[in-house]
Amino acid sequence: MAEVKKSAQSKLSISEDVIITVARLAALEVKGVAGLDGEITKMSKLKKNGPITVGVIGDVAALDIKIKVKSGCKAIAVAEEVQTAVKEDVQNMTGVAVARVNVIVNGVVFE
Repeated sequence: MAEVKKSAQSKLSISEDVIITVARLAALEVKGVAGLDGEITKMSKLKKNGPITVGVIGDVAALDIKIKVKSGCKAIAVAEEVQTAVKEDVQNMTGVAVARVNVIVNGVVFE
């Protein structure tokens, strides 16, 4: 009798909430970021109008992040650092490939 081998296929999916959390933490660790432009709530995630929005097509994610920069810091340098930090952290922690990270500087915080 021939043996019949059945292989089970499984799929792992990462929630957008996890990607948002990782992106938030990565962005806030960058020197020069005063904070995000708004709060992340359940409604902001549903309406896609919060400070971080995630679009996932297949296994690739695209993120938009709205930040506020501390006064005296170069906005372009801070935004580029946020892009790099968020992309690396999301890819390393979740395994989801990141196609792009759009950073929108929505304000300057004077301390």
